[in-house]
Amino acid sequence: MAEPCEPLPTWPMPRSCPYAPPDAYAGLRKEPPLKVRIRGGEAWLVTRHADVRQVLNDNRFSSDDQQPGFPIRIQLPPEPGVMSFSRMDDPEHGRLRRMAMTEFTARRTRALRPEVELLVEQLLDELAEGPNPVDLVKSYALRLPSLVIARMLGVPEDDEADFAEQSQVILSQEASPEETYAAFVEMSQFLDRLAAQRTADPQDDLISRLATRYVATGELTHQELVAMARFFLVAGHETTAHQISLSVLSLLRDPAQLAELRADPALFKPAVEELLRYWSISQDNQVRAAVADVDLGGAPIRKGDGVIVAIPGANHDESVYPDAGRLDIHRNASGHLAFGFGAHLCPGASLARMELEVCLSGLFARFPTLRLAVPSEDVRFRENTIVYGLEELPVTW
Repeated sequence: MAEPCEPLPTWPMPRSCPYAPPDAYAGLRKEPPLKVRIRGGEAWLVTRHADVRQVLNDNRFSSDDQQPGFPIRIQLPPEPGVMSFSRMDDPEHGRLRRMAMTEFTARRTRALRPEVELLVEQLLDELAEGPNPVDLVKSYALRLPSLVIARMLGVPEDDEADFAEQSQVILSQEASPEETYAAFVEMSQFLDRLAAQRTADPQDDLISRLATRYVATGELTHQELVAMARFFLVAGHETTAHQISLSVLSLLRDPAQLAELRADPALFKPAVEELLRYWSISQDNQVRAAVADVDLGGAPIRKGDGVIVAIPGANHDESVYPDAGRLDIHRNASGHLAFGFGAHLCPGASLARMELEVCLSGLFARFPTLRLAVPSEDVRFRENTIVYGLEELPVTW
């Protein structure tokens, strides 16, 4: 009689410490990728830095969520153009990405920096004049990236709160499929109206420039423009906001490294790279479907298998980053995968880096006595969401 098979481990996997990836990842990196049970089926979990790089840079692993085996929480409608190009493969992905990247070049990021610095100063003024203690997540970390991306897209500031709520629902692992779909539709409908307005009456914003340059020539459809704007809004708001709050928490818990940054603000630039590596806030939300048989680090992945890429696992791979569980602002964190890798590398990576550098250096310069207003063990983390973060960060000065 055959022995019963051992049950598959369940994913997502728990963390025993909120400042570290799931405990199981350390052991998993010593073995080939393994299958895990997910809602709706099973998929391979990839945790080693080299294996993650291969998956993200190998066209045998598809980003198309219509592929058989794709690990997905909710099946959204497959109408042409409604999905983000982040869920497409080449050549369609490359065609749309090239259009998007015209708005996220290093030159445009440099040009935007003075406006981001001004927004940071305005938010810091409001903090200084407001209540003390204050929740830094709500009053600073969430507001800055939403203001930046809203200005870029041309979204009215009056709609900021609604968009923040919708993006949180879309990225939540606790929301029901019906709630996720409703938020997706509501956000899409608003951006559909905004894109139509900007196409008819262009302004000085990202949606208008894409409409004028590509929709008017027929290179980009209206629905593709809406999907692109929705991707920028969700990705540009949620991820940067929570990286800000987690970064502030890390530095407040490490007075020695924070003192170095205050003494030499030029260190903020490399520190941002280490903070991105350390937190790796995209909690395995990079997923793929194999479209061919692949041997990946000793695992026999077959066509039609789903694959979950553990970014936190890769960025804490001790073979690449010794003592990876320790935040070290002097570490060479180059090669981290916080923004992905390969063809789907985050288009807004340079913008996010700039926002983080400006908002962190500005905050700690303005409030030299900034400190936690609660014991660090009382800080509440957002655990059931595909973007890691904090529920709140009470601070005082």
